[in-house]
Amino acid sequence: MPNWPAEHDTAPARAFAWTPWWVLAFVALWPLPGLAEGVLALGALAVLAQLAVTLAKGRPLPLDRRAAWLATALFAAYWLPELLSAPDALDRGRAWKEAAADLRYLPFLWAVAIALHAARGRRLVFPGLAMIAAIWTLDALLQAASGTSPLFWSLDTLKRMAAGEGFCTAAEVLAADRLSGVFGPCNLKLGLVLASLSPFPLAAAARRFGAAGWCVAALALGAAVLLGGARAAWLTYALVLAFSGWQVLGARRLLGFAAAGVAGLLVLYAVSPQLQQRVARTALAFEQAQDGVDGALSGRGRIWQGAACMAAAHPLNGVGVRGFRVAWEACDPAPAQAPAWGEGDAYHAHQLVLELLSETGALGLLLWLAGAWVVWRSWRAADATARDRARPALLALAVTVFPFNTHLAFYSTFWGGLALLLAGLYAGALYGRDDRSL
Repeated sequence: MPNWPAEHDTAPARAFAWTPWWVLAFVALWPLPGLAEGVLALGALAVLAQLAVTLAKGRPLPLDRRAAWLATALFAAYWLPELLSAPDALDRGRAWKEAAADLRYLPFLWAVAIALHAARGRRLVFPGLAMIAAIWTLDALLQAASGTSPLFWSLDTLKRMAAGEGFCTAAEVLAADRLSGVFGPCNLKLGLVLASLSPFPLAAAARRFGAAGWCVAALALGAAVLLGGARAAWLTYALVLAFSGWQVLGARRLLGFAAAGVAGLLVLYAVSPQLQQRVARTALAFEQAQDGVDGALSGRGRIWQGAACMAAAHPLNGVGVRGFRVAWEACDPAPAQAPAWGEGDAYHAHQLVLELLSETGALGLLLWLAGAWVVWRSWRAADATARDRARPALLALAVTVFPFNTHLAFYSTFWGGLALLLAGLYAGALYGRDDRSL
């Protein structure tokens, strides 16, 4: 049996003291996806090797057993649908490759939970995530004011000096129709990432500066998320504001903040052509014609019909993870019509439930629901102190997987890594040690 740490045994925390810095490095490198993925894989391998040595020497493990089981259960809810979809996937080679590669997420989740086991780790990771989000927000607002993201310009300049070319082509720069920030005009994820991370800077601002600090942080983040142009991020951030604001401000002051936010939104709308275009496109949904709704959704209505077709044709275990593009031609409801998103096939369902049903079938959806039940049960069983520790991570995870929204592909490297990071943060914070002397 594993040897779990005693209540005041600090040796495991010291041995794994590098993990909080590794978590922050992984997040800070998200604008450079290749490097971020390398940091994730190397950290997961290092923790796996270190855990093996710890067990071999009979030393106590560096996290609470409940955190270990919760992290393992959440990994199973994510990974087992991949495994079950692979045997008869339309692209079996790709499906098996994805299932094998994603085994790295089990030690990754353990490592994230280990990073938050001790109070010292939590004092590094949560404020560190808040600082990263704040820096990216400030950079985005500078881009809105000047037209250039200082952070992306710096990264792009370094790449041009090293490789002779930048991250984005001239066509991609011209095609960018929203604020891109540090992620750049060929990787338009700024709004989505800031919305998912927003519970951390909002919690940090409220803790340090009270309600006034929360309001200032909420307005700054809100401006960056709105100008980021991703309407899915708008809904995600609205949910964060509702839950976080209710706790910090209370119902009456939250209504006042909402009124001020609407006034600020009108000002942004008046000065931002990109925001005007996104709002105008959204207004198409109120047209009666089906084409208007599909145009408002940037073609997602057509994609969702195709996803439903795949789910009906492969109801048990889907077409296979990342097999959406292979199945698209047979399920495209309007093959003779030019798609609203431009040229090419659809790559994923753009919605979590439909992604699960189309790529992993009913089995995959049931496993994800089981994972949600495990999270709910762990939250209900926790005491008030544990809930307070884990609340920002749980809120970030909940709004990221909120089913009544559009989504990036959860079985892609980037968004899957982000979602599982939030799951690991929740497990580690919920069952972290309270001893402030660590």
